[in-house]
Amino acid sequence: MLNPADAAFAETLAARLPEGTIGPAEPRYLEEPRRRAATPAALLARPRSTAEVAEIVRTCAAERVGLIPWGGGTGLVLGQVMPEGPAPLILSLERMAALRGIWPEEGLMIAEAGMTLADAQAAAEGAGRLFPLSLASEGTARIGGNLATNAGGVAVLRYGNARELCLGVEAVLADGSVFHGLKRLRKDNTGYDLKDLLIGSEGTLGVIIAATLRLFPRPAGVGTAMLAVAGPAAALRLLTIAQERTGGNVTSFELISGQGLRFLDETMPELRQPFADRPEWSVLAEIGLPPGLDPETVLGEIYEAAEAEALVVDAVIASGEGQRRALWDLRENLPEGNRRIGAVVSHDISLPLSEIAGFLDRAGPAVAALGPFRINCFGHLGDGNLHYNVFPPKGGRAADHAGKAGEITRVVHDLVHELGGSVSAEHGIGRAKVGDLERYGDPAKLAAMRALKAALDPLGILNPGAVLRG
Repeated sequence: MLNPADAAFAETLAARLPEGTIGPAEPRYLEEPRRRAATPAALLARPRSTAEVAEIVRTCAAERVGLIPWGGGTGLVLGQVMPEGPAPLILSLERMAALRGIWPEEGLMIAEAGMTLADAQAAAEGAGRLFPLSLASEGTARIGGNLATNAGGVAVLRYGNARELCLGVEAVLADGSVFHGLKRLRKDNTGYDLKDLLIGSEGTLGVIIAATLRLFPRPAGVGTAMLAVAGPAAALRLLTIAQERTGGNVTSFELISGQGLRFLDETMPELRQPFADRPEWSVLAEIGLPPGLDPETVLGEIYEAAEAEALVVDAVIASGEGQRRALWDLRENLPEGNRRIGAVVSHDISLPLSEIAGFLDRAGPAVAALGPFRINCFGHLGDGNLHYNVFPPKGGRAADHAGKAGEITRVVHDLVHELGGSVSAEHGIGRAKVGDLERYGDPAKLAAMRALKAALDPLGILNPGAVLRG
């Protein structure tokens, strides 16, 4: 049983830390972006050092108080809110945002967990390098949260998820001990990889304090195009052509449905759309090339090769940063358009690439059998990650169909599971998908996860109820 972070606990903790570290949690620490749930009340800790974090965790362990690591609060699966149970301590690392070091010649930097993703990108750029993790929330999301959730984003196709961009971490474990794992090594086979265990654990096995992050050369030329395609299968063939023509230098390959573009027409008509007639399917592709190659020319060649196979019907190739930004504005505003329309239910799924077209052919009719819903499917086609979101009929309200949300999700997730996919691609499990993990997860994996949790956090104080049922 956990105890609440009450006034007596606050007094005990405050006495062990510098003034101003402990206080009541403001509303922004208690909410999540979609406002589906909230933490009723909590104590807030904002430490400035690893030693202070260790003291906080030790005290929580001694008093058996639940602790929620809090990054930028941008997670979408309720991992940062605790609607039920004793009032927790929220541990925010926003004051620990330093760049501890950068080694451009090694392609590395060490950043503290509270640094925003945008600041990490800027630090890399200032050293003439690229930190390629890119999310719509990068101005708010923080490195610790990115790693704790193994964040994805639009550049996974070329550079990988957050896990693949990290060589080492410093972390405080559930007993308050500090794991000093900030290695600058690409080869280190000295036993179990605790770094990879902590990354993606959503704060349930330890609190990430700092990380060694991989940097890359900046592409000499970047090209961006939006291409209207004959369908998802054609889009996948187009991806193959693009990879072959660029030597694997496709950075992003985003699938966009016509419904998503029409939602933007409804909610943000000021956004410039490249096609007068909204195509039912289109792709936003970006390539990054070495010196000596002109991105616009290469994109033109890709279009011609795809047109010869009847894969594409139209295209706009960005000429200059302004046009590139306008195309990306469309993609990055798709979630905001969804929010303004109001989804009945949203899904973050992944599938083997060759199964995507078949999934879309089957999922649409399966959802339609439950009601006259609109579907906006978009996502990172290059890595198989789709955001499959279901909306009420035009003029309807999401609240009027809330009773169907569970049934829709069961239909979608059952089909994803049948096709060898995952019901959580990049958002994680949090508290929202604990039941899904239990339903679709491999039994041996779940047993191992529970054993690891019991071994590393025997008191169950770290993000209680997230990922695994408490």
